[in-house]
Amino acid sequence: MSESIRRSGEYEHPEGDGQAPAADSVQSADPRGAFAPVNPEWPPPPPYAPGRLAAGPGADGGQGGADGGGTATFPAFPAGPAHASTSRKRTRGPLALLAAVAIASAVVGGGTAFAFQELTGTHTVAASSTTTTNVVPSSQRGSISAIARAVTPSVVEINATLDNGTSTGSGVVVSSKGEVVTNNHVIAGASSIKVRTSDGTSYTAQVVGTDSSKDLALIKLRNASGLKPAALGDSDGLTVGDQVVAIGSPEGLTGTVTSGIVSALHRDVTVPTDENQGQGDGGWPFQFGGHQFNGDTGSSTTTYRAIQTDASLNPGNSGGALIDASGNVVGINSAMYSANQASDSSNAGSVGLGFAIPINTVKSDLATLRSGSQN
Repeated sequence: MSESIRRSGEYEHPEGDGQAPAADSVQSADPRGAFAPVNPEWPPPPPYAPGRLAAGPGADGGQGGADGGGTATFPAFPAGPAHASTSRKRTRGPLALLAAVAIASAVVGGGTAFAFQELTGTHTVAASSTTTTNVVPSSQRGSISAIARAVTPSVVEINATLDNGTSTGSGVVVSSKGEVVTNNHVIAGASSIKVRTSDGTSYTAQVVGTDSSKDLALIKLRNASGLKPAALGDSDGLTVGDQVVAIGSPEGLTGTVTSGIVSALHRDVTVPTDENQGQGDGGWPFQFGGHQFNGDTGSSTTTYRAIQTDASLNPGNSGGALIDASGNVVGINSAMYSANQASDSSNAGSVGLGFAIPINTVKSDLATLRSGSQN
């Protein structure tokens, strides 16, 4: 092939006069097949003819090129652009694609692990203390109004009909097809359940699974689609003093938003598991530090380690969302202290003692709830 780009008089054989051609007469092959002058400042071409790669027998049956010449010996130069290009093309397979996706996911702060698992065909998302999402724009992080706009569509009002009355609570949407997480005590013993979304749409719902030991339940809205799931965050990353927002339906006031901070962590809160131990005027009864609040918890109880918040919670907030500054749900509101309004109206309303089930507890229990377990 070297003959097709070589002119008479260029690259004379070493047995010649050994003189390189004049700088202004040197030509080089243009990539398009034309010849273009070489910059006079470039070094002259070697005094020997370029060697030819032997890719097997030539057209004439020899070991060289078309002229039957021998195989030239080349110094060990690095691979040229053509080889580099071929190498790059070969690496643009699944591993390169996964690496690119992982880098892009890390930049946006999203679910890198989930993206990797989707591409590799696995769907189990491991809990990670560093995996969070920015539900609200980073420039609006901590904005209560921005958090409310982003998360309110993911919180619903729940009304359960019981044998001895009704129960009103809240729930958090965890799938677009209508899966909703709430407290077990909100729907325990219900003969029928009605759910209303933030846009006023009403659904009937059925219980999928319950776990009274964690005061959790999963219900499914009938014929629901296109709902907005909440982003489930990382409760292990919370620290005392972090800003939080609560969204729920206290006293049936759908979509009520309050705010506060995480006032304590790992509080051992005891709540009843007996479905007949319903909500009283003071809210759902619970026990903390050996004392009863909002009534008698009864003999059948369960204890969990809760997030304590001073965000205002009232009866009906149970099952609703406790949300961090980035818009991730970090807890399911479950218990709150309410003063006895019947004895002293001046004590009415929240006194800033609310408790939430950590969202990591919910995530670890979600598969069991989906399986239809009734504990």
